[in-house]
Amino acid sequence: MVTLQLRQLSVPPGHRVILHDVSWQEFEAILEELGDHRASRLAYSQGTLEMRMPLPKHEKAKVIIGDLVKILLEELEIDCETFGSTTFKREDMAFGVEPDDSFYIQNHAQMIGKERIDLTIDPPPDLAIEVDVTSKTQLDAYQALRVPELWRYEDSKLQINILQDGKYIESEISSTFGNLPIVEVIPRFVEQSQTLGRSPTLRAFRQWVRKQIIQT
Repeated sequence: MVTLQLRQLSVPPGHRVILHDVSWQEFEAILEELGDHRASRLAYSQGTLEMRMPLPKHEKAKVIIGDLVKILLEELEIDCETFGSTTFKREDMAFGVEPDDSFYIQNHAQMIGKERIDLTIDPPPDLAIEVDVTSKTQLDAYQALRVPELWRYEDSKLQINILQDGKYIESEISSTFGNLPIVEVIPRFVEQSQTLGRSPTLRAFRQWVRKQIIQT
């Protein structure tokens, strides 16, 4: 058997590496060795470990979408706690995942001040966001960990997945943001940011949200 160290492994931006027969102890050791300050994202699904390295384009979309969600929450006066790309995992289920962004909304109050998350005690995030292709490894992990709402952004399109009876179903509306046309408007403003720039786009989006509030 040939044993390689993580420092020997290089994942080019936009690519992923899938490792099989990885034990939970090995997964924990890899998390420890890689540390928190890294660009790579991991997903673990019952012995399968996926490592992916996002492109700069991915990172820009991730940040903009997260900013848009924060504006929605602020303008609608919905409290939240943000946990970014925190590792959400449960050893008893053998699943773990690191979203591009994550929000506690319905369960925000009990997460105030939390520095570490234990999903055997704490709830999963109410909303998780993934940019680019979401693999089966990641989907299995989100579903098993019972994340209520998952947004998947790919090729300038947004898909909302709502957990029902333990399975994800695609939805045209967000359970968090009611009847707002999230599937339509988020991609529009993400694309707008590519030509108009981040700050003007966020200001325009805030104005759009306020208009929707007045109309309702």
